[in-house]
Amino acid sequence: MILIGLDPGLGTTGWGVIAADGNRLSHIANGQVRTEVAAPLALRLVALHDALTDVLIAHRPDGAAVEEVFVNTNPQSTLKLGQARGVILLTLARQGLAVGEYAARLVKKAVVGTGAADKTQVHAMVSRLLPGVKIAGADAADALAVAITHAHHLASARALKRIIA
Repeated sequence: MILIGLDPGLGTTGWGVIAADGNRLSHIANGQVRTEVAAPLALRLVALHDALTDVLIAHRPDGAAVEEVFVNTNPQSTLKLGQARGVILLTLARQGLAVGEYAARLVKKAVVGTGAADKTQVHAMVSRLLPGVKIAGADAADALAVAITHAHHLASARALKRIIA
């Protein structure tokens, strides 16, 4: 199963694609979508949509996961993040993908073991879980962590289904 994880942002959206075969995970690709800060908001959202569509067409994931929005101290930043996240969800849905959504603390706990982990700890654990990966930046590392969390969640759900059946 091919999964894509996304760490939403208006300025930079991280993405990471992994293959999950049971409990075995392997890296396929990762990167960052950057939008032009000086461009009008609507054009930045279109650029995000177009770039993400290209990634989805290139990698053809079977499922997707997105980090949930956390409330920022700056309401304007939170609103822009929410708009970028909305474009991401729309783009995934238009590709026919089921989308898992995970809080940042849950992702950190799933990958590092503590919800209070910092970005360097997440990056280090992603590198351990996906040996040989060359990570395109902190946002891409976070996106790979979201994909890993989703893979674990799906594996647990399948295991539970087998137990119940």
